[in-house]
Amino acid sequence: MIKLLKTSIWIAGISMVLLGSHLSAIQLTDNFDEVVPGQLYRSAQPSQADIDNYVKHYGIRTIINLRGRSDALWYKDEIGASQHAGISHIDFALPPSKEVTPAQANRLVAILRDSPKPILVHCETGADPTGLVSAIYLQQIAGVDEKKAEGQLSILYGHLGIPYLSSTYAMDESWEQLEKRFGLKS
Repeated sequence: MIKLLKTSIWIAGISMVLLGSHLSAIQLTDNFDEVVPGQLYRSAQPSQADIDNYVKHYGIRTIINLRGRSDALWYKDEIGASQHAGISHIDFALPPSKEVTPAQANRLVAILRDSPKPILVHCETGADPTGLVSAIYLQQIAGVDEKKAEGQLSILYGHLGIPYLSSTYAMDESWEQLEKRFGLKS
């Protein structure tokens, strides 16, 4: 029994180290990923240099900021970089701890559908609101199946949606409600 307990503790420890390493690597790469080539990209908060790089390498024409307007330096830098690059900038505040309303979902779908592409969507870490918006895009705009779309809300991107323990579980709850609204769940 002691040997089983020691083995379990060892496995749990190794798992935590691997998870920590993965989450650190995500942040070191700005959690940038291509959701739909030439259409939608996702990331954590981009710097001015990141925006310049994304415009140059991916042709980004619109940034959707899910953090909302701010007086902070990151926001001023983002607005300046967007203006300098001649790309559209849209603020759409989507707090990771609040469920998305049907009106917000409808507005998001319209923005995603009508904005000049390619689009870069971001929140602070690129994990939670960004994951939900990426799932909405995949399902509602790109026509991808439900399973693949909901993969945008996963540990792969740093999303830890744990009921009662994680405030970002609101994004998972939002997706569950949106699946019903989109006619994906019977």
